[in-house]
Amino acid sequence: MLLSLKNLWIVKRAADFLIRPQASKLPEIQQKKKSLHANSSSMAYSAKIGPSILSSDLSCLGSECVRMMECGADYLHLDVMDGHFVPNITFGHPMVECLRKCVGQDPFFDMHMMVSRPEQWVKPMAAAGANQYTFHLEATTNPGNLIKEIKESGMKVGLAIKPGTTVEELAPWANQIDMALVMTVEPGFGGQKFMEDMMPKVSWLRNQFPSLDIEVDGGVGPDTIHKCAEAGANMIVSGSAVIASDDPRSVIALLRTVVAEAIQKRSLDR
Repeated sequence: MLLSLKNLWIVKRAADFLIRPQASKLPEIQQKKKSLHANSSSMAYSAKIGPSILSSDLSCLGSECVRMMECGADYLHLDVMDGHFVPNITFGHPMVECLRKCVGQDPFFDMHMMVSRPEQWVKPMAAAGANQYTFHLEATTNPGNLIKEIKESGMKVGLAIKPGTTVEELAPWANQIDMALVMTVEPGFGGQKFMEDMMPKVSWLRNQFPSLDIEVDGGVGPDTIHKCAEAGANMIVSGSAVIASDDPRSVIALLRTVVAEAIQKRSLDR
């Protein structure tokens, strides 16, 4: 059937009416997409679980590290103690070098340097294969120079504070570091009770520095992970809760899921 000119005009007007509202929404949809991309890119941190290998069987440390990585660990947390900054003594860069040869280049070594002279061990740890050098703010009088030296050695920079150190003391360096470590026990001893009153430090850091990696260490496991995740921690150090478990893979997965869900919720709330 042939359409008259009048009918053609009516069809055209109807088509215009149907198309125009959708076209008018296009900039809005594109803006929403841009907003979503902006939110995802600004949320630069992710959930990472790092077993503390000091809780493992030290007589077979290499195989224990391999076991943790096979169980889904994102990185390995290595506690270095010198008997001065903290009372206990653990191991140094020769052990780190041996572990690196044993496990290969892939595992990320986060060195928690509980030592009184952190400047002394930067180059040896870098040469041994460390990926991140986390020193204590309380152990140095010149954090800026130390941060610079660590970066020049090719490692990431972590800055740790004890429970008695205020988070405001860390703040001036937050934009120069890769990770902030909030201790949730007194450093130097395992098996201590989780200090929930450290969570306001984590919350303050997350609010002030939204894209910063924030690590918690001490007494963290399935019973305390929700408090850490809700406060804003995304890097979780867990010792015996993971390593001594009959099913480390499930514990690691649980910790990561809780943290990832908290990150997602925070992203949607922004």
